Amino acid sequence: MPTDDIYRHLRDIRDTLGKPAPMSWPEISGGRLITMTNPKLQHQHVAHHLRVQLEPQLDDSLALMLKTDLEDAALGILRIPDLVVIDEELLHSDAESIDPRRSHLVIEIVSRSTPANDYTGKLHDYPAMGIPHYLIVDPRDGTAVHHWAPSQRTGEAAYDNRQHYTFGDTITIDAWKIDTSTLPVYGAESGQ
Repeated sequence: MPTDDIYRHLRDIRDTLGKPAPMSWPEISGGRLITMTNPKLQHQHVAHHLRVQLEPQLDDSLALMLKTDLEDAALGILRIPDLVVIDEELLHSDAESIDPRRSHLVIEIVSRSTPANDYTGKLHDYPAMGIPHYLIVDPRDGTAVHHWAPSQRTGEAAYDNRQHYTFGDTITIDAWKIDTSTLPVYGAESGQ
């Protein structure tokens, strides 16, 4: 079966099944559905801190979205980032998902249960989807990694640049600044 047929089939299954409790909406990558549990409170606490910092810095042409479908059907990829900065005009579209090439920044908060999804799967998919900046925030150990400048230089989509941070640093991405000293780390017994 051709890749686009497989993707369309998976997309139909996803839409038919809906959001299975207590799971998040499934993502699609590598010819398979990817399911994860809903984010836990501490995960959402980090997302809240990031949103509160970023939203006031965005001009009127941009919007910050939470848990929104980014879809590149030609690549067979549908991802749902924790936070994504997009062109505000997309909010007025009838589309069911966001064209990832219209995004400016994607932020993923690493969960205890699925770190490979952010560090491997999405690090493979996001440059292929044309996402210019990908920030991984890891409350497990109080670190962050900013990836940018997607290219095909090596014959495979990858980010040409990355910068590592520890909580306490200020991360600058374009005109935006994120003060990581306000971000909580996961407690010893907490989930994602």
